[in-house]
Amino acid sequence: MDNKLVNPQKTIETIQKYQFAFQKRFGQNFLIDSHVLDKIVVDYYGSPTPLQQVGNITVLEIGPGIGTMTQYLAEHAGRVVAVEIDTNLLPILAETLKDYSNVTVINEDILKVDMNQLVKEYNQGRPIKVVANLPYYITTPIIMGLFESNVPIENITVMVQKEVADRMQVGPGSKDYGALSLAVQYYASPYIVANVPPNCFIPRPNVGSAVIRLTRYQEPPVHVKDTALMFRLIRASFNQRRKTLQNGLNNSPELSFSKEEIAAVIEGLGLPAAVRGEALTLEQFAALANAFSDLKGK
Repeated sequence: MDNKLVNPQKTIETIQKYQFAFQKRFGQNFLIDSHVLDKIVVDYYGSPTPLQQVGNITVLEIGPGIGTMTQYLAEHAGRVVAVEIDTNLLPILAETLKDYSNVTVINEDILKVDMNQLVKEYNQGRPIKVVANLPYYITTPIIMGLFESNVPIENITVMVQKEVADRMQVGPGSKDYGALSLAVQYYASPYIVANVPPNCFIPRPNVGSAVIRLTRYQEPPVHVKDTALMFRLIRASFNQRRKTLQNGLNNSPELSFSKEEIAAVIEGLGLPAAVRGEALTLEQFAALANAFSDLKGK
């Protein structure tokens, strides 16, 4: 373990050796807590599993940093493909991962990578698992990009800001409930694996973090005729949280239904006229979208 990067002393030595300067724009905070890594890997494979039993698993790691989690993953997975945007980290990764022949590092912006091509090339198109320690400001674009592009994924285990993890897994009636909650829960089942305080990182972030696992549904939990319409309705409902659902939908530039049509659909679903969007479940938003689809089809 002393040689592993999860040892804080080893992390500091590596950073100093390469005179690495942390880039705030890349949200670089390196994990130095083995318990958290154990939880991520144990969570991944159900229990700490001998390598030969999981040799067929391919993991995509987004943002390997100096390779702390990459080392752990490489010992458990058959193959690890790590995508790192910061060219300054490449020589460090070359050293820290030199003993692992099953790791491929790609220097690229994950938002510009053709993910379906990557899965085809490195896993013959079979579903992969994704692990990421993401900068907070691009958490949502990356996760939604992975889901919306229909990349074959079993699950995503991601370190995010604690409040973002909370938002992903709450239901109606909470101030944290919003468009992100509904979008994530349409595609996946969320589960918070661990809460991670700031002292588990170098440098320490200003806020607490959490590891959340999103297990991709094979089929969405609700039937929707027009998914894009449902998400437009969801956005319109939460863009003006304090307004009623009816006013939120009526004020949205993304929707073209009349005030009368909106009122009739809300009433037809048995919802109170003054209901707010934040009170609706995913099932109710699906029913709302289907009712508007039927209206367009008339």
